[in-house]
Amino acid sequence: MDRQHIGSAQPARLRVEATTVDEGAELLVPVGELDHHTAEILREPLDAALDAGRVRLVVDCAGLGFCDSTGLNVLLGARLRAEAAGGAVHLVAMRPAVARVFRITGAEAVFTVHDTLATALPDSG
Repeated sequence: MDRQHIGSAQPARLRVEATTVDEGAELLVPVGELDHHTAEILREPLDAALDAGRVRLVVDCAGLGFCDSTGLNVLLGARLRAEAAGGAVHLVAMRPAVARVFRITGAEAVFTVHDTLATALPDSG
């Protein structure tokens, strides 16, 4: 697997680790707060993965403590691009505060949501 750490404009607010799982899948692990000020930090590796042809994007949300509408829109935009290319965005292990945003906006209905990373990653063995 090829790992890449994406820096943070504001220390400790959000960091994202991106790992190529295989030629069609990318694992992204955002840690911190996803909001208006940090959304670009997640958008960049999402776009890079899609530009590289990886259309199965798995976002491990276990370390995401907060997500506002801007963060939600970044994920929705990635979802539209992935689906247009025959893929999808899979969300994993959403904490209650983050899951609530998806639930009250109805966005949880348009993503595939997994409880564990093992169920979200394609079988690479």
